[in-house]
Amino acid sequence: MFIDEARIRITSGGGGNGCMAFRREKFVPRGGPSGGDGGRGGDIIMEASERHNTLVHFRFNPEYKAQRGRHGEGSNCTGKEGESIILKVPVGTMVYDEITGALVHDFRDANERIIIAKGGRGGRGNARFATATHQAPRECEAGFPAEERALRLELKLLADVGLVGFPNVGKSTLISRVSAARPKIADYPFTTLQPNLGVVAVGELRDEISYVIADIPGLIEGASEGAGLGIQFLRHIERTRLLAHLIDVSDASGRTDPVKDYDIIVGELEKFGAGLELKPAILIASKIDVANPEKLEKLKKFAKRKNMELYPISAVTGEGIEAVKWAMARKVEEVRRAPVVVIDDDDSDHFETVAPVKKKAAPAEKKKAASVRKTAPVKKKVAPTKKKAASEKKKTTPVKKKTAVKKKTAVAKKKTAVAKRKAVIAKKKTKSATVKKVVLAKKKAAGRKR
Repeated sequence: MFIDEARIRITSGGGGNGCMAFRREKFVPRGGPSGGDGGRGGDIIMEASERHNTLVHFRFNPEYKAQRGRHGEGSNCTGKEGESIILKVPVGTMVYDEITGALVHDFRDANERIIIAKGGRGGRGNARFATATHQAPRECEAGFPAEERALRLELKLLADVGLVGFPNVGKSTLISRVSAARPKIADYPFTTLQPNLGVVAVGELRDEISYVIADIPGLIEGASEGAGLGIQFLRHIERTRLLAHLIDVSDASGRTDPVKDYDIIVGELEKFGAGLELKPAILIASKIDVANPEKLEKLKKFAKRKNMELYPISAVTGEGIEAVKWAMARKVEEVRRAPVVVIDDDDSDHFETVAPVKKKAAPAEKKKAASVRKTAPVKKKVAPTKKKAASEKKKTTPVKKKTAVKKKTAVAKKKTAVAKRKAVIAKKKTKSATVKKVVLAKKKAAGRKR
């Protein structure tokens, strides 16, 4: 089951309360306060994983709660920290706040990890409040509360090429021929009910070019208003670098004008409001093994007029498959090498690729610059005279003398300080010797009296 949207509620762990305790133990007359701090609560962590490709595991388990921290105990024992919870999401998941609608994080890279809800800090025990003037504190702190959030997860698949077109034009058949993907293929419309991904590789091992191709469910006229499967799946090609428009040129579809088919698809992409109609695109004429020559000729004239590349293919016979594979690879490589400029509009946000342009200077400006360089005066360095050199020497010599005098005075001060200390120690020794003699004399006198 492919689930690309889910709503979850998460709660981090609250902090443990601090403990109020006093140490009462034998042979410890002054035990004092011994209340420990509370443990820290567990976090809710989200991590992008390449092993997941859908949000189905959040659909049936929408609530997650981390473990709270344990309360502090006596003997200055800190409470145990709560265990954190790690939630694995597919690469390309966007996390929104359900209440405010703000984007919390966009997981674009594998193994990317963030703390989505932080655990509460543990409260302080009464041992933390002991001071010299407050030696028996009876206050302690409660643990900090947990963080609770309601989130909306939205998955946007990361692909290089997106296949768009009417239902039953051969998108699933094409992806099965160019990659190892095996989507459901049948002769009725809306066979594809969920996006499919495939990896395409062209060229030899050393110069191999690989890219990811995405097949999304078919679009029909009025899809932006809810007709057919709607346009909800178009979010999966928002991040693609290239769009491939598949147009059926056979009579099996029942539609007579291939140009009108293209205009309808482009109109639906424009109504989606993500700048999809501005992305680089190529045209693919499918089912040429049973093609209507008039349709094919009309589509060729339209592509020439629009200056677009057209590739006729037949997924059944394999005609044109290699050519379209290489064409998509070249286009993808061009877009990868070009820098990306973000354009922020009021209605939609989209990306445009703009190649760097080097500005050429006008010939008149070049001549002016050359003349300025020639006429600019050159400043020469003048060597110092003998008088200046002598004055500089005089300035430097007193500085050296001052530093030498300072060093000598510092050494003399240290010597006098050492001599004073020695004198003080000698006085103390003499005093202690005299005191000992007096004490011994008193003891002898007392013994004689007895």
